[in-house]
Amino acid sequence: MRIVIVTDAWSPQVNGVVTTLTATQAELATRGHDVRMITPQDFLTVPCPTYPSIRLAILPGRRVARVLEDFRPQSIHIATEGPLGHAARRWCLRHELPFTTSFHTQFPEYIRARVPFPRRWTYAFLRRFHAAAVRTMVATASQRDRLLARGFRNLVLWSRGVDISLFRPGEKSFIEGPRPVAMYMGRVAVEKNIEAFLALDLPGSKVVVGDGPDLDRLRTAWPGVRFTGQKRGTELARWLAAADVFVFPSQTDTFGLVLLEAMACGVPVAAYPVTGPIDVVEQGVTGVLDEDLGRAVTRALALDPAACVAAAASRSWAACTEAFEAHLERFDFPDQRSRMVGA
Repeated sequence: MRIVIVTDAWSPQVNGVVTTLTATQAELATRGHDVRMITPQDFLTVPCPTYPSIRLAILPGRRVARVLEDFRPQSIHIATEGPLGHAARRWCLRHELPFTTSFHTQFPEYIRARVPFPRRWTYAFLRRFHAAAVRTMVATASQRDRLLARGFRNLVLWSRGVDISLFRPGEKSFIEGPRPVAMYMGRVAVEKNIEAFLALDLPGSKVVVGDGPDLDRLRTAWPGVRFTGQKRGTELARWLAAADVFVFPSQTDTFGLVLLEAMACGVPVAAYPVTGPIDVVEQGVTGVLDEDLGRAVTRALALDPAACVAAAASRSWAACTEAFEAHLERFDFPDQRSRMVGA
């Protein structure tokens, strides 16, 4: 099947959306599908306000239409609600072709963390965007329930996986310094609530792995914390495996791929009992969820790393992609004459 996936989030960004779509693209290819990604790399872009590492396509409508008409897809999935996602959505509606979407990011909470913008307005915008889709894929049951309560419909589950060939237990000596090592890995941005971790009175060392708009500010404000900047691939996995506990202070994530990656490295998780962690972490086995994050860290340090590794091993990208494929909506691409009539 010829599948188009449209995303405003793509390399060189490092985040859960990019990781998920990259893995899904590769797995679909192994299953015999012809996948065409429409990403910002093919367009003139500008930096996103307050988040310059995110590039937004400028007036992408005509090129998106040309790619779609040349590729003649049999299924279209729109992964994000940015300029590319809107351009593809308009094209599908104009030509009366079905499409699916996915809800990756709690933008209302992210925007509200930066500016005093009512969340109900942003949710209304997102609800309208996804309402036109045949199905909207969400990562967890708790996220599905949150969106249902806000009026979203046609929601289906599409979980996440982890590459256990990359993320696996490693040498703790890779990180020098007092033990235990408590680590946050991910985007360094205000919506991740990182300062809740940094402010904890913990024994040992704190490490923050990642890049983002708040990196310089936090590095200055917390000189006793080790900020490594962005890491990738094997080096990233080595940093993560060398930690003793993974601290996930975010209260706005829809899933949190880093939770699975930490578990695959044999590192138990400490987090708040919110959407994402409550769907991924097995309480008292692979991590501890508590409104008191410091208490969660202390208790998580006593957990068995082997149990974390075993839990992560059951989360394959192959199984996740099988669910994604099942949720796609297939159609017969219209011939030239019908496209001219519908143009």
